Amino acid sequence: MGELRILRNHINGEFRDAADGRTTDVVNPATGEVYATAPLSAAADVDAAMAAAAAAFPAWRDTTPSERQRALLKIADAFEARADELVAVESENTGKPIGLTASEEIPPMVDQIRFFAGAARMLEGRSAGEYMEGMTSIVRREPVGVCAQVAPWNYPMMMAVWKFAPAIAAGNTVVLKPSDTTPASTVLIAEIIAGILPEGVFNVVCGDRETGRLMVEHPTPAMASITGSVRAGIQVAGSAAKDVKRVHLELGGKAPVVVFQDTDIAKAVEDIAVAGYFNAGQDCTAATRVLVHESIHDEFVAQLAKTAADTKTGAPDDEDVLYGPLNNANQLAQVAGYIERLPAHAKVVAGGHRVGEKGYFYAPTVVSGLRQDDEIIQNEVFGPVITVQSFSDEDQAVEWANGVEYALASSVWTKDHARAMRMSKRLDFGCVWINTHIPLVAEMPHGGFKKSGYGKDLSAYGFEDYTRVKHVMTSLDG
Repeated sequence: MGELRILRNHINGEFRDAADGRTTDVVNPATGEVYATAPLSAAADVDAAMAAAAAAFPAWRDTTPSERQRALLKIADAFEARADELVAVESENTGKPIGLTASEEIPPMVDQIRFFAGAARMLEGRSAGEYMEGMTSIVRREPVGVCAQVAPWNYPMMMAVWKFAPAIAAGNTVVLKPSDTTPASTVLIAEIIAGILPEGVFNVVCGDRETGRLMVEHPTPAMASITGSVRAGIQVAGSAAKDVKRVHLELGGKAPVVVFQDTDIAKAVEDIAVAGYFNAGQDCTAATRVLVHESIHDEFVAQLAKTAADTKTGAPDDEDVLYGPLNNANQLAQVAGYIERLPAHAKVVAGGHRVGEKGYFYAPTVVSGLRQDDEIIQNEVFGPVITVQSFSDEDQAVEWANGVEYALASSVWTKDHARAMRMSKRLDFGCVWINTHIPLVAEMPHGGFKKSGYGKDLSAYGFEDYTRVKHVMTSLDG
């Protein structure tokens, strides 16, 4: 093993170790070996970052939209120019395939930054008008202030973009904490941004759950934004309530994939397998809970099992793999635990085991014979595991699809347009895809209901989440 890489916090335009010198190990999940250390930030580090963001806020708030747009466009250009470096760091930190990370993450990230650069100049409100005699009212949209943001480990680079781009575009300043298992690409992003944004506008603080708690409970931020587990979201909402902070939560998912009898089975299997296994199923929107009409159930399961057996996981530099390892040892144990605890009526028809002894790889898995109240149906596995249930009619499909605590994403597979429209209305999820699953675009909102959280990422809706509305009324009498 070579010399460990040293990662540092980025506060007020400079890189710093934790004030007390504490660090945490960063592991490459493809090898299971420590390759870097990162600060284990405590109260002093959070205080410093919040003070920097607060000091930078008035000037950044008062920049014109066109100035913020130019800065974000420069950031997007810089991401493109250093794409290979970003991909290499992200792949080492997550174990993701290098080729797929370059093709599937860099282009949308750059596009999303450019979208929010444009959104900075498109804030809209009600027109000025006289709603009381002798008085004119106008509505101002303003940035909320300092934003405390916590990003997850499944898409460290992209989720950092989803956090900072709308916040900064709207005129806010940011203190962002990456996951303790995946800080490397976020620290690189700070380096890339450092020469473009004024000092203190974008700050990165590395650390663990306690660091995140300190950020959310800190009196300075006006808003706390987190992408993570339901447990984490509940804690954040509770902590933020003490100061009546705004909260933006994108939490877990358990996306139903409803496949009707008129579906092209071969195409559906191919697309659903990719949407279920991509990124090792570590995606809140992953197509991992399939409900299939009973008339095609057996054929669907057989084809899905074959597709799973043909799907490869492996090292980041292997061009033939669809996905890499699970993110960490705890996640590997969690995924394996769901399979080990399956009830007797469940059947593992593909996979169901670890791959190799080095790293945290898990085989593409298909489980059939499941019932609605089974643990693996009700809870988010967050791994390369696709479950299959058999339904008899549309009403039962809707009942089972909606019968979980999550409500982030869903999909319907049918050639019947009327049925697709009925299902899109009846499914209680923030997104409904029809005859596809998982595509996202910057212009459309991403966010869920129920225990999947509230607030939107991407789109004008996501941008507006980082603004506040002020009514200004003036007398016409001078």
